[in-house]
Amino acid sequence: MTTIALPRRRFLAVALTASGGLAVGFGRRARAARTLRRASPSPWSEPAPGVELGAWLVIDADDSVLIRVSKSEMGQGIFTALPMIVAEELGCAWSAVRAEYASANRNRRERDVYGRMGTGGSTSVRTLHFALQRVGASARARLVAAAAEIWGVPASTLKVENGAVFHPPTGRSIRFGPLAASAAAITLPREPRIKTPAEYTLIGKPLPRLDAPVKVTGAARFGIDARLPGMLYAALALPPVLGARALHFDAAAILSRRGIKAVVPVPGGLAVIADSFWRAKEAAVVLPVTWSEGAAGFNTAALRARYRAALDGHTATALSRGDPASAIASAPAKLEALYEVPYLAHAPMEPLNCTAHVQADRADVWIGTQNPDLALLWAARASGLPPAKIHIHNAYLGGGFGRRGTNDELPQAIAASKAVGAPVKLVWTRENDIRADRFRPQAAIRMHAGLDHSGLPLAWEMLAAVDSIDASLFGYHPTAGYEQQAVEGLTDTAYAVPHLRVGCALQQTPAPVMFWRSVGYSQNAFAVESFIDEMAHAAAADALAFRRRLLAHRPDYLHLLDVLARAGDWGKPLPPGRGRGLALSESHDTIVGEIAEVAVSPAGTIRVERVIVAVDCGHTVNPHILATQMESAVVYGLTAALYGEITIEKGRVAQGNFDTYPMLRMADCPRIETHLALSGGSKWGGIGEPAVPPAAPALCNAIFAATGRRIRALPLSKASLGGRA
Repeated sequence: MTTIALPRRRFLAVALTASGGLAVGFGRRARAARTLRRASPSPWSEPAPGVELGAWLVIDADDSVLIRVSKSEMGQGIFTALPMIVAEELGCAWSAVRAEYASANRNRRERDVYGRMGTGGSTSVRTLHFALQRVGASARARLVAAAAEIWGVPASTLKVENGAVFHPPTGRSIRFGPLAASAAAITLPREPRIKTPAEYTLIGKPLPRLDAPVKVTGAARFGIDARLPGMLYAALALPPVLGARALHFDAAAILSRRGIKAVVPVPGGLAVIADSFWRAKEAAVVLPVTWSEGAAGFNTAALRARYRAALDGHTATALSRGDPASAIASAPAKLEALYEVPYLAHAPMEPLNCTAHVQADRADVWIGTQNPDLALLWAARASGLPPAKIHIHNAYLGGGFGRRGTNDELPQAIAASKAVGAPVKLVWTRENDIRADRFRPQAAIRMHAGLDHSGLPLAWEMLAAVDSIDASLFGYHPTAGYEQQAVEGLTDTAYAVPHLRVGCALQQTPAPVMFWRSVGYSQNAFAVESFIDEMAHAAAADALAFRRRLLAHRPDYLHLLDVLARAGDWGKPLPPGRGRGLALSESHDTIVGEIAEVAVSPAGTIRVERVIVAVDCGHTVNPHILATQMESAVVYGLTAALYGEITIEKGRVAQGNFDTYPMLRMADCPRIETHLALSGGSKWGGIGEPAVPPAAPALCNAIFAATGRRIRALPLSKASLGGRA
């Protein structure tokens, strides 16, 4: 039998072009990409030809424009959206634009010239748009000033268009390339005016992504694609019980195996190093290790009881308005419900990995990280080298969702490379990735409302018992008794309720927790929007009309609801066994409404048929990217609602791979439609996360409409929906 060694990237190219397979062509755009690579397969910064007009921008003699991106591209489209903002103000031809990552090393060397480089909280566009507009406007003004000097004419008589400066009275023009050097030497007396939205010619257009060609062809370099001469591979042996540590291990038992080089203690466990990952992984499985007991008594059932009990005890007040206790006690009607959500894993498709090469006078790190500037400091601490000697090569990220904001894999790879004196690629297996994740917190949320004679809430008490991310991730215990992420989506509810109290009982458990896509909004919106639906039902009111009455003071919400109702066929009858559900959420300066349409069979099988999304982020840079992020977030939220659950027995995480922690498959994915309901103004909201929170309550409210059964605990795979209520 002949074995053919075919790297996975080459396999992808062959598979896509083989006879009978799928052939993907780009036509003219592909031919243009061969002459100007819009996004490099390796997105980390390299020495660039041309003239710098500041740290963000390089113009080459051929008029090509390199725009540096200070955030991490993990599928959310900022490798295109952020350059679009600069190009809008610069006035260059979009076909001339290419992008690369900004350098974390340069950022430190030049005193944060790129600012905070962390990517998370849906902050890229909403915190950088103004700064990047100024970058483009400043470069444009200097190019105009340079042309004005050459021609001896007032700058006010010139205009910029399609990568050139024009003098309309004489018909003269100069391309950007020949002007760049002169422009770089010019200091402007003041910052130029930036465009208003009415003047945009590029922002707001659904342009193709710059990184699409290299990703579709398989050329893009993710962290896991790093290859170095003489590289070794590391696999992990991690504690089977939460909180355990290695007391003793017998390296001699595996060092005689073919290709095994060393066993190295690393933060969190042990690394087995070999000449191939397969050999390292197989040896790690059989490595004799004596582990400490850890949290062997920790289990999900006891934790659920603990959270419920915490709601009956003291809760720290995060918000208090009016006198909710008295108002509830004297209300004509009362309603109460308890909602529960489990721990969730991040489960990015690319598991955690890091390649490190530590030498005497420098360390190089190839990784996909959401925090390249912090990764530099973490690598310096782990290697013992000064930050100036650390070189971070940030790759494309195969999903992050918050998990790659804390790179546990980085110090492990550094330790492995230091121990063997060679470059080492360390890869977490899927089982490592699921079982040793830093989970989304488990939570129990109790809602209690006093309703007036029309069914509207006079008073509302929201109590949340939830793991503390601050304590788990930072070792910080909030003195107020609550933390922002624990109560977001509760304290900032837009619903008009005269009397309101939000209480919080933070928990600390052996399970490590951290930020997960949309953070606290993901669990809190499930409770709020499910309870709003329950109140509407108690009032015999239409769910959408009920929300409109509570949001009468918010024209932006009302407009979004109108858009959503029209697009989602709200109010149109459905056959038995089918239902529509509605949910709203405002997070990251963006409002998202969703209508889910589901079919539930007599046996209780759920099929999500359609999800309609209406979004108000104020302005949108690229509607195509916005739509794909809405789709991504809906799929992420539905996956969690339908299947997502991390359970713990005797301190051990029960799930380990996609057979026990399933994802929503393409065959089961609903049709997703996105509709804009933009309010404009000064708002530039985030889009990576806000569509996650409404997904679960919209789905559960649709199930109630179809079956008459309320879902108050996730995931839905645990619910019994056979028959009809």
